[in-house]
Amino acid sequence: MKLQRPILKPKKKILILLPDGVGLRNFAFTSFVEIGKEMGWEVIFWNHTPFDLTTLGYKEIKLQGKPRAGTDLLKRAKIISELDYWTQKFADPVYQDYKFPASKKNLKARVKNLIVDQLINRTKGEAGLQRLRNQMKGSERKGVFYKSCRTILENEKPDLVFCTNQRPVNAVAPLTAAQDLGIPTASFIFSWDNLPKATMVVETDHYFVWSEYMKEELLSFYPYIKKDQVFVTGSPQFEPHYDLSLRQSREEFFKEQGLDSSKKYICFSGDDVTTSPDDPQYLNDIAEAVRKINSGGHKLGIIFRRCPVDFSNRYDKVLEKFKDLIVSIAPKWEKTGVQWNTVLPTKEDLSLQINTIIHSEAVVNVGSSMVFDFAIFGKPCLYLNYEVADKIQADWSPEKVYKFVHFRSMPTGNEVYWLNSKNEIQSKLEKALKNPNDKAQKAMEWFKKINREPADKASEMIWKLIIKEYI
Repeated sequence: MKLQRPILKPKKKILILLPDGVGLRNFAFTSFVEIGKEMGWEVIFWNHTPFDLTTLGYKEIKLQGKPRAGTDLLKRAKIISELDYWTQKFADPVYQDYKFPASKKNLKARVKNLIVDQLINRTKGEAGLQRLRNQMKGSERKGVFYKSCRTILENEKPDLVFCTNQRPVNAVAPLTAAQDLGIPTASFIFSWDNLPKATMVVETDHYFVWSEYMKEELLSFYPYIKKDQVFVTGSPQFEPHYDLSLRQSREEFFKEQGLDSSKKYICFSGDDVTTSPDDPQYLNDIAEAVRKINSGGHKLGIIFRRCPVDFSNRYDKVLEKFKDLIVSIAPKWEKTGVQWNTVLPTKEDLSLQINTIIHSEAVVNVGSSMVFDFAIFGKPCLYLNYEVADKIQADWSPEKVYKFVHFRSMPTGNEVYWLNSKNEIQSKLEKALKNPNDKAQKAMEWFKKINREPADKASEMIWKLIIKEYI
């Protein structure tokens, strides 16, 4: 399906707000900018990351400064208040599981927690939540960061400020400054699981979402948003999967990554330590099952792709124990700070991830969206769904993960192989290798539900709707 790309005159200007690095993959490493230019727009990144976008040939304005401390406390109170309200509104306790324990490491942290608790106690219903949103904007208007954002906007006079991620608190000041100047604003909802987590920190004139399913979620969680404010476009993150120039031959990839050409490989994709603290034990169990499979005459190996923001040594013992079976191929992300959102993707990792998928037979993980990446290539996914013997964290269970709201989007629950015990790994892995298309086709139906088709045209769809709305 080819979407028309009208050439516009006179040229319009868009500022693509990058409050953190997660938007790089969707909007800097895809064809998004080139498509916008073809459609007659001047595209400038408003960049709050350490990444130098001029190395890609893009225009950028570095965004300097940080949000006020009070705004961050209001954000924390807003998230917790939303989760509490949704628990009551939807009569569903699952929203309580999205909460993270607050730090109590020192007096300053405890004082902040007390302030947040007071804000929460004063927040009741939709009116209280709207008050917190207004207070966040009001707080930012008092800061130097807001004033610098406003100055840039007054100088640049963009026709649209497009935020790549709805989550970061440092997006509030630039978007508020734009709204105060009468400049239209829009935000992209970054991930398929974000909305039930109450991660929507910004308010904009329009919202770009993956699917009709996500649109209904957005309208349900935030009833102040109107239907005509929400555009369904799909996510650009899947577009590189269809870029043939990123693909390597089996011979080239195996040589580059030190893989054994006589073997077939499955991929174990790791989660972060919060999502799956028992991942090392799961990797151990998978390796033991593969060893048994190989004793029957097969030649199977494991590619280990860790979570890009996990730089821990927690897998080291397992990797050493099974060094004859497991090859670690680390994501090509760059660590620029200590927080998870300061780990930046690189354009090189797009090719690495895609070729890892192409040259693997299946993927195994705990509830990862890699199920969709593999389904695009006709590869099955196996979800780990049992508790290990030596748990790292007593109150963690995969059952807790699969109860999260975004898994309710599964059409039948039969889109993956469920590994409900360690003893099932060998038989279900053998079944997945023998009949890969069975689950992959079902997973694609799930993918089509959570992401608009065609999956390789999301950038074009975003631009098409921008033009329709803002021209």
